[in-house]
Amino acid sequence: MSAFPGNFLWGAATAAYQVEGAYLEDGKTLSVVDESIAPEYADTSIASDHYHRFKEDIRLMKELGLTAYRFSIAWTRILPNGRGEINQSGIDFYNQLIDELLKNEIEPIVTIYHFDLPVILQNEYGGFSSRKIIPDFIEYCRVLFEQFGDRVNYWLTINEQSNMFLLPYLISFAEGSEQSLLKQKYEMNHIMTLAHASAVRLCHKLLPDAKIGPALGVSPIYPKTCDPKDVLAAEKAEELRNTFFLELYCNGQYLPSMLAYMKNHDCMPTIEEGDISLIKEGKCDFLGLNYYDSKTVEHVTELERGRELVINKSGEAGSTEKEVVEGIYKGCTNPYLEKNDWDWEIDPEGLRITLNRIYQRYQIPLLITENGLGAIDTLTEEQQVHDEYRIEYLKKHLEQIQVAITEDNVDVFGFCPWSFIDLISTTSGFRKRFEVRSDSR
Repeated sequence: MSAFPGNFLWGAATAAYQVEGAYLEDGKTLSVVDESIAPEYADTSIASDHYHRFKEDIRLMKELGLTAYRFSIAWTRILPNGRGEINQSGIDFYNQLIDELLKNEIEPIVTIYHFDLPVILQNEYGGFSSRKIIPDFIEYCRVLFEQFGDRVNYWLTINEQSNMFLLPYLISFAEGSEQSLLKQKYEMNHIMTLAHASAVRLCHKLLPDAKIGPALGVSPIYPKTCDPKDVLAAEKAEELRNTFFLELYCNGQYLPSMLAYMKNHDCMPTIEEGDISLIKEGKCDFLGLNYYDSKTVEHVTELERGRELVINKSGEAGSTEKEVVEGIYKGCTNPYLEKNDWDWEIDPEGLRITLNRIYQRYQIPLLITENGLGAIDTLTEEQQVHDEYRIEYLKKHLEQIQVAITEDNVDVFGFCPWSFIDLISTTSGFRKRFEVRSDSR
């Protein structure tokens, strides 16, 4: 089998609120995730202390042989009030971080928005539930492009828009609203898509040589059996959870079946004149893919009522409750796959399936922006972690990427496993660990 391309980006990933700490230091204010992260396991005030120890961390990256580092910028460190006055201390921190990476021949890959909306904007107008977010988001993007665009070639607009849509803890919706929760979700998704497209357009205008795209959380969806009812349920789930977003990002359009779904379920977003042309104009240069597992679904009968996904936050195996989307599908277990401590089904071949489903349809370059194994690691007396299970997980997934590149001709240009170093899981704090480099602090 051929080796990986010589210019392949060998990276690792983190997000600001999960590693930086210093959450109220040097002018930074709180984000929504600083307030909502699982307090029983950790908080974001210290995290991995990356804010103070980034040079040490970059030295570790160099030791590992990394050639890229995906990190996010904290909106609240750049614009503490969400807009307006720029916080020079925040600019200085990210300038130093980027310069140190480049000095060590490590390509910076910047995520603009990774769940950490300024609390002040959430309280003022409901964050991404309001179109008022768009000019504020674009002002924030403009600051980043103007301050760091001379050295950053790869930008990611919004992390896991699809998961913010699915998982209720990642976004706040108005209580007592006259709109149903479903309607609010689709309105938010439309506004977020407009914000993404506006950022892409601005990047292309200010930084014509840079590349920009989203980081999409994606899982291939399988039918439980070859019963056509299960196959149809899987296809509808694929549309709802994956293709819906891919069509917006890559073709600038709403999938016809999703237009019918939104109309039939009274959740059609408010589409104003010029929205669709903006979305089309904001087509991305590449797709970032966050891949952890696959999903399996089956037919749901007319008698079964809808049920939200209940995720396993504690690491107690078997405590996940699968979602039921009324009239469309219900989640079920795949008996052919092993699971991690959080019930995620481990599926390396699913990554190759995902890469093919997306690339053969859209033929757009792909970057693996997250991939990793969450586990309850045990420290030895020597303060070491012997995580052969994580090594095996990454090895098998890399094998599938290589096969996709060499045998399927898929254009994958980099791999950034989650995560570079110990960091706070959004749902499970430091109990759920992903790191490829453990450095207990």
